[in-house]
Amino acid sequence: MAEERLAKYREMRDFTRTAEPRGATTTAGAGNRFVVQRHRARRRHYDLRLELDGVLVSWAVPKGPTLDPSVRRMAVHVEDHPLEYADFEGTIPAGEYGGGDVIVWDRGTWTPGEDDPAAAIEAGTLHFDLRGEKLVGRFVLVRRGETQWLLLHKKDEHAQAGWDPEEHPRSVKSGRTNEEVAAAPEAMWRGDLPPAQAEIHLGGWKAPSEAEIAALDELGAKGRWRVAGRELALTNLDKVLFPGRAGEAAVTKRDLIRYYAQIAPVMLPYLDGRPLNSHRFPNGVTEPGFWHKEVPGHAPDWLQRWRYPDADPGDTQWYLIPDSVAALAWLANYAALELHAWTSRAADVQHPTWALFDIDPGSRTTFEEVLVLARLHRTAMEHLGVVARPKVTGQRGIQIWVPVEPRYTYAETRAWVQQVSRAVGNTVPELVSWAWTKSERRGLARLDYTQNVINKTLVAPYSARPRPGAPVSVPLEWDELDDPDLAPDRWTIRTVLDRVARVGDPFAPLLEVQQQLPPV
Repeated sequence: MAEERLAKYREMRDFTRTAEPRGATTTAGAGNRFVVQRHRARRRHYDLRLELDGVLVSWAVPKGPTLDPSVRRMAVHVEDHPLEYADFEGTIPAGEYGGGDVIVWDRGTWTPGEDDPAAAIEAGTLHFDLRGEKLVGRFVLVRRGETQWLLLHKKDEHAQAGWDPEEHPRSVKSGRTNEEVAAAPEAMWRGDLPPAQAEIHLGGWKAPSEAEIAALDELGAKGRWRVAGRELALTNLDKVLFPGRAGEAAVTKRDLIRYYAQIAPVMLPYLDGRPLNSHRFPNGVTEPGFWHKEVPGHAPDWLQRWRYPDADPGDTQWYLIPDSVAALAWLANYAALELHAWTSRAADVQHPTWALFDIDPGSRTTFEEVLVLARLHRTAMEHLGVVARPKVTGQRGIQIWVPVEPRYTYAETRAWVQQVSRAVGNTVPELVSWAWTKSERRGLARLDYTQNVINKTLVAPYSARPRPGAPVSVPLEWDELDDPDLAPDRWTIRTVLDRVARVGDPFAPLLEVQQQLPPV
């Protein structure tokens, strides 16, 4: 059904030029998202989109929605849009249909007032409730012509006389205006790519300004901090989360918030678009932590959420997808010390974009032996002609990250990683055990290919780890495996920013790589 409904949308666009998504050929599950995008094309207008039957049913509202029940807005029913369009914020090339800049002006969830909303639209009257950051309450769309409708807000407790959308011009996704997005778009769409990979980030996330960092440092034990267009309620800022290493001061929650906000432009490309599993330590790393996946009910509405359609009853239903500097700062305030993103994107969760090798040292494994195994992986990647990079874990091990074209299932990436791991391990059998339990491994290392499973994750690049001093998992160049000063926990949240400023992010080139896995 979605394919048929998107046919007109696709006919009107040249995807070799436009930055818009083509739309997925299949959709997973039913959803109830809505989005309003402020769109400056030939004429400025607002696009109201309601998720229904696998597409975004759409109306163009020239003067924008309002909470004023005395005002009727003209709304033009336009072609259905793909679900990926719900998060689109950027520019459409001049000369293309709809050419101009787009922001996510509002978003949230909607509830139809009728049992069959598709039939209600067909009949010409749709009642619905919106729960957004700007738009709330009961609305109604009434058809007045072939494509012309009227959009009204009902008289309810959310109605506000004189409410003007133009007085609320900023994006709820980025905090920016249309003018700011047009001047420096943070993302582009590649219509020639599959929908799950169509959005290419341009490194547009901006680190907090000196004034924003100074405002954080000037807060007392708690207070409100505005960063990247969002206001956060911060608590227990002077609470110690990590004891210091020898001769170093302890690391407080304020320190962690500052770090995640500052590293965000480098770290977000590995998190954006992906469901997140976090390891929380509300009482600091000297006390046991716990895994947290479900978005808490008190989380602010502007945090991006994703419902896992294949979740079993009782399992996590709604995951957080970090997509902004403010989202990382919020997670740090929530004592989410470790961040683990899925290796697949929410838009295509069955096909990972990373294949992962995890060199998991045993109790007797030295770091020099870990390096031997990592260098053997380097040789294997060179032999196979595969682009990859190593990453120290911030604890004892090293991981190898391989970018892959999202055409493989998890079973296929796991089988490939297993084959390569076996080949590597067989060259140094004295260092590696294939036993499942640690007690059976005799203190030897394990080359763990089993992490290549949906919702089973490895620590994200630049995530902190729950150890004294707040060490960080840091991407490396291959030749850094030969550095005599290398240690798995060499960099901390206090030193890694200097490294990034000096050498950049070794994983950054991998973000644009989509490669097939060669036979082993």
